[in-house]
Amino acid sequence: MKSSAIVGLVTGALLAAGCAAPTPAPVSVPALSQNESAETVREPLTWEQLAALTAPAPAVEHLPYAGDAPQQFGELRFPQTGTGPFPLVMLIHGGCWRARIGYEHMRPLAQALTGLGVATWTVEYRRLGDDNGGWPRTFRDVGLAADYVRTLARYYPIDPQRVIALGHSAGAQIALWLPTRARLPESSPLYRPDPLPLRGVIGLSAVTDLAAYRIGPRQGGCHSAVDKVIGADPEQKPQRYAQVSPIQRLPLGTPQWLIHGALDAVVSPESAAVYADRARRAGDRVTLQGIADAGHFETIAPQGDAWQAVRAAVAQALK
Repeated sequence: MKSSAIVGLVTGALLAAGCAAPTPAPVSVPALSQNESAETVREPLTWEQLAALTAPAPAVEHLPYAGDAPQQFGELRFPQTGTGPFPLVMLIHGGCWRARIGYEHMRPLAQALTGLGVATWTVEYRRLGDDNGGWPRTFRDVGLAADYVRTLARYYPIDPQRVIALGHSAGAQIALWLPTRARLPESSPLYRPDPLPLRGVIGLSAVTDLAAYRIGPRQGGCHSAVDKVIGADPEQKPQRYAQVSPIQRLPLGTPQWLIHGALDAVVSPESAAVYADRARRAGDRVTLQGIADAGHFETIAPQGDAWQAVRAAVAQALK
């Protein structure tokens, strides 16, 4: 399907952001080559290009949020101007729920977001390949990190009433799941009677349907990690899929913004459109925007059209 057709499918474009933005510390973005112009149609951003982006050190690094596992920590960043309390964006990285990809590639986005006048809480969590990674701890860790914001607000200039979750790819699946924990069966290891309320959730290149996503075209791709992180296939443990797959948790009861590259070869843009339609029919408020000529990684790179869409979504979620 051509990118223009996909963008037409992915409707509900975001409005321009209207909040004032202090200037953040610089983020290093590779420049265009001598043979490129800003108008050149470029290939989708690669993982290597994303990983090459850099950002300065955070204000608070490696802050534990629970337990003794070395992956249970996050890092805080704050705007360079103002005294707070600041609204907070919690960032949840993707990487196929696997330990080989950590949170570091989210740092440039976290730093750029501080230019919108918000604090950021970028969290790490146990994944496949870590001790005790997978069901249920991968999901429970992120829930603990979210609820720890209440504690952070006692010591740092954070407004716990103005918090949103932003996730990418597999991390977006977890972000979309977060608001539903109080509606899980009380017998679930993921149940939480009083989870941190979220103003909204932003899903970037989001995995929204685990049972559908697990059936993928490539051997060894992210699709193959679904059964492993859940610990079973949908026929063996249907209740586990029902507890964490966003499309099975609808309505989330929280406003959602989905931003998806039209050329995404890792998570199909069509899946975002299917999810958004079903979420709206369930009663959720969902804004869906497709980004032309963008793949899987543009949505977390603080540059170009995808970055403008992310800025707008954050501004709308926190207004």
